[in-house]
This record gives sequence, structure tokens and C-alpha cells, in this order.
Amino acid sequence: MIKELREKLKLSQSDLAEAVGTSQPQIKRLEAGDRKLTKEWAERLSPHLGVAPESLMFGNPNDETVKVNPPSAASQQVLELPNAIIRDKVEGLGRKIPVYGQAVGGVDGEFLMNGSILYEVMAPPAISHISGAYAVQIAGESMYPRYEDGEIAYVDPKRRVKKGDYVIVQIRQEEHGPLLAYVKRFVRQNSIELVLEQFNPEKELRFASNCVVSVHFIVLAGSA
Repeated sequence: MIKELREKLKLSQSDLAEAVGTSQPQIKRLEAGDRKLTKEWAERLSPHLGVAPESLMFGNPNDETVKVNPPSAASQQVLELPNAIIRDKVEGLGRKIPVYGQAVGGVDGEFLMNGSILYEVMAPPAISHISGAYAVQIAGESMYPRYEDGEIAYVDPKRRVKKGDYVIVQIRQEEHGPLLAYVKRFVRQNSIELVLEQFNPEKELRFASNCVVSVHFIVLAGSA
């Protein structure tokens, strides 16, 4: 139903992704049924498709909103809405962000965060407007199957993290020691320690809080 409505509005998958604030592959998976259409997704998509969230979830073929959208004035407003959002982000689409990392990671996938830039990539829409956004190249398979070796993780350094979020953490074990970066799953942090979860092999990593330089939220990951 998403594809049918999108095509009626003459929107590409990329257009809809921009309007919703996600990636084109996510829209493709939602249309193919590879990703479940949850209530949250329906609420995000429905304003840009001209239907109620319930109609999008349950596919009511008699929903008049769907039928009258193309010729109606309301349809013109719907068309203007994603167009306006796309225009708002056009500048961000042309912005490049640095990619940090190294070809080979340590035992737990850690790598030196010494400020050296591997290369630059185009910022995805989700972080194109965020000052200080950056990306890191995943080293090793310590977080497989969530992240694969060589993937690019896109980072929002301003977003608050919570339990279950995927993060990049910068650790300095010694006062003048190297700055190490870890891509892991956030468990908790208090005045004593930071606890992270690793998948492969499964284990918890613990760092004294006074060694933690930063904990930044990973928005999404994929190939460059």
C-alpha cells in the first residue's frame, strides 16, 4: 500500500525517505514487507502519503482519502509538504562529513581515534543539519551481525543516549595515552563506570568513568 500511495503522489523512494527522515533502503524494505510497518512508522509515513495511520496499517481499500488524493486540493497540499521538506534539506545533502577509523581494529574492535581522516562521505539526511556530525569505519566483527567489518557508522554527537542504543565511545586509559574508540551497545553509565555490550564474542566491557572522553549516538550504518 505504501508503494501504491507513493507512486500516486509521484514520489520516489528517495523523496519519501527524505520527507520522513530515513533512508531509501528503509522505505524499500517497508514496501517489500521486509520491515514490519509499526504504528510509529505508520504515523511517520501517513502525513506524506495523504492517509490516516490506521488506513496505512490496515489497508482499507474503501478509504476515501486515498481515492480523492490525486485530484483534490488536499492532494496538492500533500505534494507541497514533502517538496518543502526536501528543499529544506537540499543544502545538507551537499555536505560532506569526515570518516575516522583504521583498517584493522584491536581484539575488541577498538581503533585509534587520533583525528586522522580516512576520507569524506556525503552526510545522510538524518544528520545533514547537525553541527559536528561525523562517521567512523567499523573495524573487525566484534559487533556482527549488527555491524560488519568495513561498514560506515554515521554519528550524531549531540543526541542523548539511552540503554540499548548503539554508540561510539572514546576512551583514554592513561593521562597521555592514545584515544581509543569502541563501537558497542550502550548498557549504562554512572559516576563509577561505563558498561557496554559486545556481540562477537558476547561479553560486557567496563571502563572507569574518569577514562570516558565521549559517548556518541550512532544514527545508522551502511556502505559509503
